[in-house]
Amino acid sequence: MTPLHRHSDYMQWAKLHSKSRFNLATSGVGAYPLRELPVTIDQLEINGDNSYGFAPLRHAIATQYAVDPTCVVEAAGTSMANYLAMAALIDPGDEVLIESPTYELIVSAARYLQAKIVRFARREENGFAVDPEEIRKAITARTKVVFLTNLHNPSSVLTPDSILRRVGDIAASVGAKVIVDEVYLDAVYDNTPRTSFHLGNNFVVTNSLTKVYGLSGLRCGWILAQPDLARAMYALNDLFAATPVHPTEILSVIAFQNLDKIRERARKIVEADRADLTSFLDANSAHLTAVRSPYGTTCFPKLLHGDVVDLLQRLRTKFETTVVPGQFFEMSDHFRIGMGVNHEMFTEGLQRLTQALQS
Repeated sequence: MTPLHRHSDYMQWAKLHSKSRFNLATSGVGAYPLRELPVTIDQLEINGDNSYGFAPLRHAIATQYAVDPTCVVEAAGTSMANYLAMAALIDPGDEVLIESPTYELIVSAARYLQAKIVRFARREENGFAVDPEEIRKAITARTKVVFLTNLHNPSSVLTPDSILRRVGDIAASVGAKVIVDEVYLDAVYDNTPRTSFHLGNNFVVTNSLTKVYGLSGLRCGWILAQPDLARAMYALNDLFAATPVHPTEILSVIAFQNLDKIRERARKIVEADRADLTSFLDANSAHLTAVRSPYGTTCFPKLLHGDVVDLLQRLRTKFETTVVPGQFFEMSDHFRIGMGVNHEMFTEGLQRLTQALQS
């Protein structure tokens, strides 16, 4: 019997080795200050009525995405939402079709669930776009789940509804669900697409207040699923936790009442960082190439010459700067840069990355 996969290489690296004086290894925007939320201590309670979700929070999420509250499942961040969604849909040996490249924790969670993991390519030469024909070639009658991220992690490429509908139709032809991790989608600041949950009954969506809003510490994540599936996910979550942390549920409701303000605060930093990133990529075209997305908080350059491991080691030790190694996205000649934390730090980090490349 194959041993269970009980850890995430990426999360171990992120927790133990990603931090530096100039940290470009972030995946989301900087933390939103608690003092800027319009909340008083009198509004918080340690315990509340939240056996299967806190009704005001389920209602806030449902209102935000124009769904019925019975379709909303609370979860501890997007990663737990992804795990619950997959675990409720597959049994050991079931086939899960996952994009490549993708966020490492998605593959690790599927591996822990003892799924048979099959991949479909998002090809760099095609701008990391989702090609429904790649899915059609890889899907089988045994496929239970097709999994993708939108915006794409790590490239921040947007998949439009027209493509997602085709993916949904292909999945439906074999009775499969489509899980779409939309944790970065709100980083499309203008004309933000609506959630793909509305594209068909076989769509399941995961999200949270982490990457785009800087509220990671609240661990406010959720799943959008049809009511019968949502009930199954709540029942499954009974194995892991009796109830969520109630003070963070209250804070999350208040955050939903102020989402536009919270998002706009980070937007200014992300857009300033993106302008600097564009100049950096232009200036270093002899060393790097990258699919450039106008959206999101991450970019995924490819090193044209040399070894990424050597570059990142030198970058960390000599220039006090970190980025995410591409090995965690199954592309070892790439690395991921994160935006949206602190513009001055980001600018200096890019300058140091330039020095490391030129040295």
